[in-house]
Amino acid sequence: GGPNALAAVIPALPAGLNAPLLIVQHMPPMFTRMLAERLSAQSSIPVWEGAAGMRVEPGHGYLAPGGFHMEVRRDGRGEYIHLTEDAPENSCRPAVDVLLRSAASVYGPDLLSVILTGMGQDGMRGCVAAKAAGGGVLVQDEASCVVWGMPRAVHEAGLEDAIIPLREMGTEIAARVRPGPAALPREGTLVR
Repeated sequence: GGPNALAAVIPALPAGLNAPLLIVQHMPPMFTRMLAERLSAQSSIPVWEGAAGMRVEPGHGYLAPGGFHMEVRRDGRGEYIHLTEDAPENSCRPAVDVLLRSAASVYGPDLLSVILTGMGQDGMRGCVAAKAAGGGVLVQDEASCVVWGMPRAVHEAGLEDAIIPLREMGTEIAARVRPGPAALPREGTLVR
């Protein structure tokens, strides 16, 4: 979703959320780092611009860097960020579809996909993969969207479990994520 939508949702999430947040915002390089810093400063959940090899931890947010597709992968030590400069999808790099396909393969039924305001249909095919893996899908309602393109594409495909107003999205996400301990470090760790 747009930066303003993210600034409404992420600060509404509680510290200690028992899930990582993997975020795609259609922005060019440098702007994603500034957005991650801004979201982190406004939230009880630390948010970083994702880096290749960065370990993915519960209670932390990872924003796809501008100019790169971000995927989540798993090895014997857990999940980590993988970045590619593969061709744009839906005219976007980073693209939501790329992230959601990888997240569906890693998290399966534990994946909750959230599609916020945005132009086009990026995220719709990723939500197909999320639903096929048993995951859930939430979309922002039309009335609170600046542009109801991305949520609309998911809705028209019949993929959403619920349509939620922006002001309620953080509460809804927190209610759907199992409570439990989250990692405490305030800085990202890299695969060694």
